[in-house]
Amino acid sequence: LEIAIAEGVLDKINGNYVFCHDRLQEAAYNLIEPENRSLFHFKYGVALVPLALEIQDDMMLFCAASQINLGGPAAVENAEQAVLIANLNLSAGQKAMGMSDYTSAYSFFDHGISF
Repeated sequence: LEIAIAEGVLDKINGNYVFCHDRLQEAAYNLIEPENRSLFHFKYGVALVPLALEIQDDMMLFCAASQINLGGPAAVENAEQAVLIANLNLSAGQKAMGMSDYTSAYSFFDHGISF
């Protein structure tokens, strides 16, 4: 990662690595084979869930659920995981409703049903 920083591809801000430009991020994303992108979204979302729950960060929970939903039901490994994801979407939808964000709430509820 230090090479990418030296080359001007990444910046390190507050201990986090970020792309220096949106086009660089887009180019990196496009390197992922289209058939694998949904799995990356799914895994990223699943990895975020424990942290979001631990620090009780609703925005991170929304991000985790959204990433999982981009992965879709095909990425689910088993029925137990499908139930957990459906419940995550239910929780995210309820929190969104509590914030009067009914469009997001509907999306979370709709995705939750699909799992």
